[in-house]
Amino acid sequence: MSPLTPPPRLKPIWRVIIEVAFIVFLFYSNLLMGEFTGVNGNGKTLAFALHDIATPMNFLIALVSALIGYVMFEYLRHKL
Repeated sequence: MSPLTPPPRLKPIWRVIIEVAFIVFLFYSNLLMGEFTGVNGNGKTLAFALHDIATPMNFLIALVSALIGYVMFEYLRHKL
């Protein structure tokens, strides 16, 4: 076993962490793209947009959505 391979009992946990983190990344990517649409005004900086979307409520929404998405995809994986 190489040093980078997690022990077998930790693999499911790492899978959950990676998949949930990816869904959270997609959520924040979508929010960031929305900050730069024509509706939100021109001239916004990246720092302003990041400050605008990095809120505790957005993180909570992203985390809950990611967990729901993970459970749904796991259900579909096992069902199909």
